[in-house]
Amino acid sequence: DALRVLLDTLPRAGWERHANFDGLIRFWLDRHLMFRDVLGRLRKGSALYLDRQVDPRRHAAETARYAGFLLNELHGHHSIEDHHYFPALIGLDPRLVRGFELLDSDHHALDGRLGEADERDRGAALAGALARFETFLDRHLTDEEDLVVPVLLTYAPKLH
Repeated sequence: DALRVLLDTLPRAGWERHANFDGLIRFWLDRHLMFRDVLGRLRKGSALYLDRQVDPRRHAAETARYAGFLLNELHGHHSIEDHHYFPALIGLDPRLVRGFELLDSDHHALDGRLGEADERDRGAALAGALARFETFLDRHLTDEEDLVVPVLLTYAPKLH
């Protein structure tokens, strides 16, 4: 409930038609889409590797590239949210404090799960770690979107 304070009055289906939907919101949602896409690529690559449908060296190179990209981009994304955007948004409505606390807690938990995924060097273990991480990250990104986009649409703060 803390993550959906404004969502009932601003459901996802109407976000893009809202007068305050702008380039910042589109960019932010596109970043979330990109995280989901990269995780999907990692999972697909792991499945192909486990089914012996891809060269192990190619799989290792692609996994290293995608995983490194994902880790770096998520770290930067969460850092900007935690240090810039969330502090600016949290003060707009006192009902939002608990939701942003939950998102901050998720960021710390995601860091721990990133470490789990990064330490795996076996195909099956990596596939399992990616599946668990993808489930958690997708839930977090959806929660974040459900809290932040309605805040931006309602209050239209200038964050650029």
